[in-house]
Amino acid sequence: MRRIVDVIQEKPWLAWVIFIGTVVVVFLVGLFGASIMERRQEARLAFQLVKPIATWEPRNEIWGENFPREFETYRSTADTTFRSKYAGSSWRDYLKEDPNLVVLWAGYAFSRDYAQARGHYHAVEDIRKTLRTGVPQPATCWTCKSTDVPRVMYEKGIAKFYKSKWDSLGPEIVNNIGCQDCHDPLTMNLRITRPALVEAFQRQGKDIKNATHQEMRSLVCAQCHVEYYFKGKDEKYLTFPWDNGFSADDMEKYYDNVEHVDWVHALSKAPMLKAQHPDYELYKTGIHAERGVSCADCHMPYRNEGGVKFTNHKIQSPLNDIAGSCQVCHRESEATLTKNVNDRQDKILELRMEAENALTKAHLEAKFAWEKGATEQEMKPILQLIRHAQWRWDWVAASNGLGFHSPVEAARVLGSSIQKAEEARTGLVRVLAKHGFTEPLQMPDISTKAKAQAFIGLDMKDNVVKKEDFLKNIVPQWDKAAEARQGKSSTYK
Repeated sequence: MRRIVDVIQEKPWLAWVIFIGTVVVVFLVGLFGASIMERRQEARLAFQLVKPIATWEPRNEIWGENFPREFETYRSTADTTFRSKYAGSSWRDYLKEDPNLVVLWAGYAFSRDYAQARGHYHAVEDIRKTLRTGVPQPATCWTCKSTDVPRVMYEKGIAKFYKSKWDSLGPEIVNNIGCQDCHDPLTMNLRITRPALVEAFQRQGKDIKNATHQEMRSLVCAQCHVEYYFKGKDEKYLTFPWDNGFSADDMEKYYDNVEHVDWVHALSKAPMLKAQHPDYELYKTGIHAERGVSCADCHMPYRNEGGVKFTNHKIQSPLNDIAGSCQVCHRESEATLTKNVNDRQDKILELRMEAENALTKAHLEAKFAWEKGATEQEMKPILQLIRHAQWRWDWVAASNGLGFHSPVEAARVLGSSIQKAEEARTGLVRVLAKHGFTEPLQMPDISTKAKAQAFIGLDMKDNVVKKEDFLKNIVPQWDKAAEARQGKSSTYK
């Protein structure tokens, strides 16, 4: 101690250094402590709800009374003005843009109507309007469209919910995808409300409750943005075909093993598979998943408003918020990043169209082979190739983002689709030659949506009239019944 005093006496300026240093340390310690207290106070205030939220509360506006920032950004998914090069939130008729799709789905409801999915705010409206629900559908089709679904599943039982008819639940399913689908009303923690995802994990020997928060920021999306099928002829039990893995090959093997067929193609008679939207599965094979980036990091980036950090619930294409999404990690300009995305999508589209053109011809040539007397034994291996080729094409085509979630895997899968489609066509050449036909097949005019639908035997005028009558007379009754029910709070206790 005496030595320190002697040094200070010899160097008086050192005393000022020690004093100022002490003041700085005390200040920083105090600031850190205040920050901790502030965060604890924020945590306490965060769940002092303005209005209690019931266990199965489906109305997003009720949640919005407690979380206005999140609700206002969610409500902006009503905006349908953004259109990227290949997708976006604006309505677009994919059958009109690409009439080959009508032929590829001949005999299936998608040949009637297939449009760009708009924002979550329009989920119920869009499924009501689509011509695909103009033909009988199971209630399973409601599963990912509404916050009413968990409540109705709880009341009816999961299996009975799936087994019901789609239109029988119309008065019950009225609130769009939203808060309750992903959040616990008591803690606001992310949660899984759709049983198919939990069941898929269980069959893999995993417990989804062990998922980290970052993993949950993708898994809540994986409740719906996945491949699935309706298991059982009558049960229509929603099931994810993940038992062998997430790849197109793994799921193809699963479907072949259980002998699942979505429909028999109206032209080629091939036993077909229809991919839904395997976004999560394709993402799992990509670089973002490998780096630990979640779906929410890109599609629901954090925002700051008034000093408050919160998750932007305007779930949308990152291309409509490059600064908030992409540039958090990537330092390139918006123009460069947009070009990077478009360049990759351009290449995937080129491969997709090669597969699509080969498949369209394969279906038409198979139809002609049947007409020329081909036997079931001759056609069986060819139809299996068509089934596998179209499954792989659709596995990429049905995924949102045109392959961008994993461009390398998307290209690989499309490459195998092209290979199998051309193998099928080669086989058809041999079959036709065996039956005395060696001339090239004259392809029909399917250059427009209307021409393609006419060719496969679809007269859409009657379908459109029936749908218009349904929207005018039935839907208002559904909404009236729902409004009366929601006025009784006991329904949601």
